[in-house]
Amino acid sequence: MEQNPTNLFDLQIDPVSNGFLAETAKWAKFLSIVGFVSCGLLAIGGLAVVTIFGSMSQSMGAGSGFGAGFGAGLSLIYIAIAVLYFLPCLYLYRFATAMQAALGVNDGVKLQESFKNLKSCFKFLGILTLVVLAIYALGFLFGGMAAMFSR
Repeated sequence: MEQNPTNLFDLQIDPVSNGFLAETAKWAKFLSIVGFVSCGLLAIGGLAVVTIFGSMSQSMGAGSGFGAGFGAGLSLIYIAIAVLYFLPCLYLYRFATAMQAALGVNDGVKLQESFKNLKSCFKFLGILTLVVLAIYALGFLFGGMAAMFSR
């Protein structure tokens, strides 16, 4: 059975829309590259934090393992944020490169690929936002319960 695409009044990309999409692709590529650099800096910062806190712990004596443990925990948080931020940057970069290719040669398949990557970027960010909001809600709930029972 053949699927018929939805006819949106024979939707075409006019020159104005083409210009908007081309400019959007340029900005998306710029933002994704800045995002990749930020991911790298976060990862390097995470490794630096564990090194700094580890050396601080050694200089303060053997009994202060708190600094090394805190540094390792903070390092894991930095690296986790870098990994989570990498995926939307990758989807955004794929969107930008596919959109530029699609507009360059008027390729409908590349246009679909670009919009698929844009959808994936927003879907990932939406799910991540819901997860963070749920964590905040649980934090407020447990914080409120702790405050209520501490009296």
